[in-house]
Amino acid sequence: MSVVIVIPARYASQRFPGKPLAPLTGATGIDKPLIQRSWEAALAVQGVDRVVIATDDARIADAARGFGAEVAMTSQTCANGTERCAEALAALPGAGIVVNLQGDAPLTPPWFVEALIAELRDRPEVQVATPVLRCDPDALAAFRADRRAGRVGATTAVMTAARAALYFSKEVLPYVDPALPLSEGPPVWHHVGVYAYRPEALAAYMGWPIGPLERFEGLEQLRFLENGAPVACVEVAARGLGFWELNNPTDRPRIEAMLRARGLQ
Repeated sequence: MSVVIVIPARYASQRFPGKPLAPLTGATGIDKPLIQRSWEAALAVQGVDRVVIATDDARIADAARGFGAEVAMTSQTCANGTERCAEALAALPGAGIVVNLQGDAPLTPPWFVEALIAELRDRPEVQVATPVLRCDPDALAAFRADRRAGRVGATTAVMTAARAALYFSKEVLPYVDPALPLSEGPPVWHHVGVYAYRPEALAAYMGWPIGPLERFEGLEQLRFLENGAPVACVEVAARGLGFWELNNPTDRPRIEAMLRARGLQ
């Protein structure tokens, strides 16, 4: 079963225009654009046959080809990364599993993606899978700080006991009473913006209109839930590594510190 990682990237981000080309400084003082660091994270994943950057922007395409990446040009009408992956799939014949590795998550450990690939290989009934990471008290504090400051930051996931997604939100869900002890870890799950799909799931997605939850939350995965399509949440562990996505310009220092801590050039 061929596995392809697609990294969707667009220039016109509302919160951070030009984000894929934003430089991030690594441990040795070398600047690399965000899209290159995300591509390098994809290359570290085991069991992948192909890594492709999907974009509609010539500036991103030129930069990607400059550091050696394969590029698939997609239309400017794609509403989100899942639609961009679906378009790119036309240029990727034979793909049995398509992984959407968001271009703003260069700190994604390879085992997060490998866990999704294993989920689809081991469970034929699963059409879509995405990783979730239990928040520690520090991460929960950072989520709350973003919301207090009016910043749209990380996404949280609410699941059944069987790890089927109930909802995803840019709010911190579920509500956790600050007076309660967090010694056992708060019941808040950080949704990591990576997805693994079967091609038929992407085809179905393109046939559905954008629903109100997806539109107001701005979360592409809600289209599956709004149309009754289950999304499997796969629990992953950071194994001592810091993890954060580049959602806002204010996230850059945090991510650069994590790059240094990992010794990433």
